[in-house]
Amino acid sequence: MHWLEMKIPPPLYLLMFGGAMWWLADTGIGWQWHDPLLLVLGWGVIAVGVSLDLGGLWRFVRARTTVNPYRPEHSSVLVVEGVYRYTRNPMYLGMLLVLVGWGCVLGSALALLLPPLFALCLTRVQILPEERVLEKTFGASYQAYRQRVRRWL
Repeated sequence: MHWLEMKIPPPLYLLMFGGAMWWLADTGIGWQWHDPLLLVLGWGVIAVGVSLDLGGLWRFVRARTTVNPYRPEHSSVLVVEGVYRYTRNPMYLGMLLVLVGWGCVLGSALALLLPPLFALCLTRVQILPEERVLEKTFGASYQAYRQRVRRWL
């Protein structure tokens, strides 16, 4: 998978996994539910995920550093405030929560098998390569941040 590292934009992974979840839910295979409470919960989790995405993006814009997932070496500032005090990857965590919420909205247990695969995939092809670049760019500062703050939560 080395050839895939930082080649596909993370939002495209979100769309691909979300589409696959929709397809799985549409097959009718596996446990299905149609509980209005889970529907509300799903939309709530999606809202939290979008808020994390926007909060992470806002911190990058405020710090005037790149949000380009293809070019982490262009990072000019190590952002450690706001949501970055709790997770090193709030935008990716936000995408994961959007997928979990989407699975609840779809009402499919089978579809809910995909968000953990999304997390594993994104960790391998996006997060780990970004971390290598950030460690090279920011050195001891990034190492200290990595010791203090978890990758996902």
